[in-house]
Amino acid sequence: MIGLVIHKLLMLAPTWLPSIVAIASGGGGHEAAGDAHGGGHSSGPPHLPSLLGLLFAHDSAAYLWSNPIYAIATSLIMCSVSFVVYRKRTMIPGKLQNFLEVLVEGMFDFFKSIMGKEAKRYLPFLGTLFFYILINNFWGLIPLGHSPSTSINVTATLAITVFLYAQWTGISRLGFVGWLDHLAGSPRDVISWCLVPLMVPLHIIGELAKPLSLALRLFGNITGEDVLVAAFVGLGIAALSFMHSPVGLPLNLPFIFLGMLLSLIQALVFTLLSSIYILMMLPHEEHH
Repeated sequence: MIGLVIHKLLMLAPTWLPSIVAIASGGGGHEAAGDAHGGGHSSGPPHLPSLLGLLFAHDSAAYLWSNPIYAIATSLIMCSVSFVVYRKRTMIPGKLQNFLEVLVEGMFDFFKSIMGKEAKRYLPFLGTLFFYILINNFWGLIPLGHSPSTSINVTATLAITVFLYAQWTGISRLGFVGWLDHLAGSPRDVISWCLVPLMVPLHIIGELAKPLSLALRLFGNITGEDVLVAAFVGLGIAALSFMHSPVGLPLNLPFIFLGMLLSLIQALVFTLLSSIYILMMLPHEEHH
């Protein structure tokens, strides 16, 4: 099976190498790939070729659904590792179990510093969210991978999930009346009640702006990271194009490490802000 995949990649090399070289000359990866297949109608920022893009035509369902496919692959990896570790858990942990316990404990300590005693309740959601985004971000740094975080649909879905979870938390912990009181700014005197017609629209706009900012921040930063890596891969290949070399100078190597750091920071920022949004929905006396 591996031999067949390698054979397919080599057969398609005349197709995908020009698309990478085109990045260095300012052309987008999707546009170049589309031209190679006779289309040229695709648009978007340049990215390195993914495995699905090399194995399937750019108008095929597998290529068009590459973001959901890689996102599902992330879910399967997380579920598989968790299932294996939980099934074979022991009092004296092995290397994998010990590694996951360190990650979970680190996440718990981090959220406890923010949410206090509420950290244990919301750790499963926030911890899963962090590692899911982190793995999605790392896909773009793996050869023949593709980061689902470069799709606004994926990041918007995650942001909407956080928004709905935060609103559900407010309704379940405050009650529906308490949730409405929260939207109104918790008026307790005459002046506060007079400001309710102003506070409610402003609060609603603020709540709707939160998922928008989460989605755009993650999408923009990870897309920029992948475009930067792809551009320097193209420059490295263009530098040796006179030799007709199938590989180029590793000019992208420093940006791989920079991308790993940026991927970690963006996953942490997204999760940190999500925890704050949830915390703001809790009863005020429970914030401590």
